[in-house]
Amino acid sequence: MSADTRIQILLVEDEAVLALDLCDTLEAEGYAVVGPARNGPRALELFGQHRIDILLCDIHIQGPWDGIETARRLLAERPVPVIYLTAMADKDTLDRALTTTPAAYLTKPATTAGLRAAIEVAFHTFARQAAPTPTAESTPLPDRETLSRESILQLDDHVFIKHNYQFVRVPLADILLLAADNTYTTLVTPTRKYALRLSLGTVLERLHFAHLVRIHRSYAVNIQRVEAFSETEATVAGQAVPLGRQYKDAFLQHFHFR
Repeated sequence: MSADTRIQILLVEDEAVLALDLCDTLEAEGYAVVGPARNGPRALELFGQHRIDILLCDIHIQGPWDGIETARRLLAERPVPVIYLTAMADKDTLDRALTTTPAAYLTKPATTAGLRAAIEVAFHTFARQAAPTPTAESTPLPDRETLSRESILQLDDHVFIKHNYQFVRVPLADILLLAADNTYTTLVTPTRKYALRLSLGTVLERLHFAHLVRIHRSYAVNIQRVEAFSETEATVAGQAVPLGRQYKDAFLQHFHFR
């Protein structure tokens, strides 16, 4: 997996042995680690140089700022989910940490299972905070698929998809098409495919991407990636996709006839 699609985690930890162990664990899980930064100023420097998706920060670090103040300064630059590491913290410290709205806490030394869970909770919490609040009138009752553990988290112009126990970044513009097969939907990009245990309709609802257009009961395509079409099919990235009769009018409405 390329560094462009891997989740990038900024690690702020001043204990060299622990930092190395965390780096190895996160890399083995498929994440890209930025750092580790031993102090706040270095973390702020790295934060400005890299696309950071999540901050994993020890509360007690050496330097002019502790982990909480470091997180506060980074969040002032742009919001990211924060996971704090701590061996032990008093109530005053935890109260200070809460002012930065952390997504999760991890007790040192962190386990692989603990890291997995914390990262998943962090993304879910952050995505929920970033999403617009639905009105009571527009909020449907949850169905079985809504309550599914299959995760699609959208932030701005990209989504994070749960794949092999980790979240993978997928720019919305990179989605070529969606193909349904019974209870699964395959999301196709130029470089790989992701199988989701969701119906096509549910995936379309969750993605909120206007350029994804349903053209068949089993297919939706990125209208900006359509290379050609006829009365019966559309071609996306060299792949012919059937164009259903009942979806044709809606498909054609996306084009301006001159």
